[in-house]
Amino acid sequence: MKLGTKLTLFNTLSKLVIVVLFVLLLPALIRDINTKYTDNWLRNQKDKVLKLVQGPGINNYIKNGEGYGSYNALLKEEYISMDIDSANEKIDTIGNEPRLVEGDTIQYRILSHTFKVGKQNYLLEIGKSVRTINETATPLQNIAFEILLGMVFLTILADQFYSTYVLRPLGRIIKTKLIALKFPTHTPYRKVHTSTSDFEYLDISIHKMIMTIESAFQKEREFISNASHELMTPISILQSKIENMFGSEEINDDVKERLVEMQRILNRLKSITKTLLLISQIENEQFLKEDTVEVAALIQEVYDEISIRLQEKNITCTIDVPEDWSLTRVNKFLLFNLFFNLINNAAKYNKEGGEINITGRMENKLCVVDVADTGIGISAEQLPQIFNRFKKFTRSLLQESFGLGLPIVKSIAEFHKIKIEVSSEEGIGSTFKLIFPAEIMGK
Repeated sequence: MKLGTKLTLFNTLSKLVIVVLFVLLLPALIRDINTKYTDNWLRNQKDKVLKLVQGPGINNYIKNGEGYGSYNALLKEEYISMDIDSANEKIDTIGNEPRLVEGDTIQYRILSHTFKVGKQNYLLEIGKSVRTINETATPLQNIAFEILLGMVFLTILADQFYSTYVLRPLGRIIKTKLIALKFPTHTPYRKVHTSTSDFEYLDISIHKMIMTIESAFQKEREFISNASHELMTPISILQSKIENMFGSEEINDDVKERLVEMQRILNRLKSITKTLLLISQIENEQFLKEDTVEVAALIQEVYDEISIRLQEKNITCTIDVPEDWSLTRVNKFLLFNLFFNLINNAAKYNKEGGEINITGRMENKLCVVDVADTGIGISAEQLPQIFNRFKKFTRSLLQESFGLGLPIVKSIAEFHKIKIEVSSEEGIGSTFKLIFPAEIMGK
């Protein structure tokens, strides 16, 4: 999951948590708001009543010792009462109390206040039905909830837009500096413009790391190339001296056998040196891609050269590749080596009387060539390392190590952008799948 998606998901979940908490607390908040609003209303009504009493006088409301009372006759939502306070207590409170009005017990929010006119204390009560107070709670909750959802939706969109904007440089760094990178780079450093200092530091750090890796790669290639060139001269000199010694009459048969063994070792060393030099030349792109080759004809050339080895082990090789398949802008010499090494390995590690099947087919609109054998196979532990030129292991106790054949195959394939997939099972055989890019396929 991408970082931007994770941030958006986190922001969305956090806002949903806020919404849930808000929904749970909303009824209590609405009740508190309604209560405070009602209390303010009751106090305003009290002030109005007291002004009226001070104007015309208390006697207009209380006559012959009888108190004054008034309420909404139909719904009984509000009421006001005024009476003589015989207890002479000072009261100024607001609370919920029941009142009996025309046989009905109604819960009111009541303001009780005592005041003095002359020498007489009076008690004023102003009440509002609790039911009418709670009636506004549901509409207020709905409005608040709708507003909250709208704000959450807008903030999610804003978070998504902002996180996309902020993380865009990171995506550019990953795409241009990591995913699309291939050694050797041969491209100058291009700074990713960003106002985020962390991304600037990451960009510079990745560039320095790439330069270090590139330097190590270059040094390795230079060493392989130089060492290969330097080794060829003394090897050739030793081979010439050994060949000259064979013509000497002073050399007995025992010494000649040792010279033959030395010559065999020198030939192997020469082969390894040439192989390393070839890999170095491929990786340094010292070969031109100017040839056009017919795939079936090229494989037939490889078969003709290796047929003697196949006959020695009685191995049957079948080739089923369309005759009209051709490759353009390639290097024929390198592709010959690619197929030669694959077919040679298929023969070398095959069983006596085994089979090699080379087939061509279309897969996802791309040309695919499979080189399958019925040999000893490759273990699951060794399979990921078969293209590693520095990994030394054996395919069986009776066989030599992989050598440098498969590393050459890998280098040539990468040079032509050919994808290689390998499947194998011990005791049954191996299949090397070559997927050719559309750009090198001819008509």
